[in-house]
Amino acid sequence: MLDPFYLIVDSAAWLRRLLPCGVKLAQLRVKEGEEAFLRGEIIAARNLCKAAGAQLVVNDHWKLAIQTGCDYAHLGQEDLDSADIPAIRKAGIKLGLSTHDEAELDRALSFDPDYVALGPVYPTILKQMRFGPQGLERVTQWKKTIGKRALVAIGGITVERAPGIFAAGADCVSLVTDVSLNKDPEARARQWVAATRAGA
Repeated sequence: MLDPFYLIVDSAAWLRRLLPCGVKLAQLRVKEGEEAFLRGEIIAARNLCKAAGAQLVVNDHWKLAIQTGCDYAHLGQEDLDSADIPAIRKAGIKLGLSTHDEAELDRALSFDPDYVALGPVYPTILKQMRFGPQGLERVTQWKKTIGKRALVAIGGITVERAPGIFAAGADCVSLVTDVSLNKDPEARARQWVAATRAGA
């Protein structure tokens, strides 16, 4: 199973700051850059996570995840059109997939992912979404459908909203801006770790 607190960052520099706060599951989500830069970021993140006893998820760049021996690859629906899922599996890399509606969930499950992400649960400022807030009922519905697979909830999640999300069936809460835009990201990360370890 995944750690219940799943932090998403856009650089290895964030991991240097936040892994010491107790983070055990982190996604590196770097959208832009030349391959050499991306490889360097992934290797740095991998090494930092390994030293901290944390799992690293690489967003989108599945080929580099294979080449650098990372734990997980996370793919969006559009990435599934070109990703070599058998190659990812052959490399021993676990797979997480994003979903936003039932058609996407059906498609995701056809690839037998290790976890399924649902979002946005609440309104989010991270990026423009063509899907509205999913709400807690959808979290419960998704968990019933995916069974023993881990369900990751994402989008507009705060420490205060987390207990309701876990109660609705999520195994894990994932977030970006609640930590990265906080005036004290380290303190907020420690708060998240404490809350989720307590079964928030």
